Amino acid sequence: MSLLPWRRDAREASPEPESFGDLALPLLPSLYNFARWMARNPDGAEDLVQETMLKALRGFSSFEPGTNFKAWIFRILRNTYLTSRSGLAAMRTVTFEEEQAESGTRLGPQPEAMIERRTPEMELLRLLDHEMVRAAMEKLPSHLLEAILLSNVEEMKYREISSVLDIPIGTVMSRLARARNFLRHELEARGMNGWEERG
Repeated sequence: MSLLPWRRDAREASPEPESFGDLALPLLPSLYNFARWMARNPDGAEDLVQETMLKALRGFSSFEPGTNFKAWIFRILRNTYLTSRSGLAAMRTVTFEEEQAESGTRLGPQPEAMIERRTPEMELLRLLDHEMVRAAMEKLPSHLLEAILLSNVEEMKYREISSVLDIPIGTVMSRLARARNFLRHELEARGMNGWEERG
């Protein structure tokens, strides 16, 4: 038996809400990547993502449809990491003065990376650069590392990062500036000048 036209129209007009799996599964690689950097080992990252998915699934009824699911689940991941034994050990205490200085800093727009042509030589340099950047990032304090990962790797906007880290947007901008500055000095010390322009 076919539906009456007005019932069919009503069903088509109200789309089904997305399920937890529809929203969460595409984010698994990003969640694992972020967890891998924070936990600094693959086993810890897998455990962290598994625990995050379990917590998010249990709390999915509290998620408001239409809001930013990615920021919501990344915040769960970060909080899960911070409450873990390794997260508490790795977290560096940030003084009140540092937070005040961070939130009061105003930064101009950051220049975007230049587009370049790819050649075999450039690919080799890119691989070497990648390892140098990775080594420099390993030295970042946790609070700067998580900001740079969410911005540059996960491509989140300042507002999303602010939501995930539960800090003001000014502090997000300050942490990103400090992280980029730290990385620039580390890479220049290794003889890698102009790394930001090379992308």
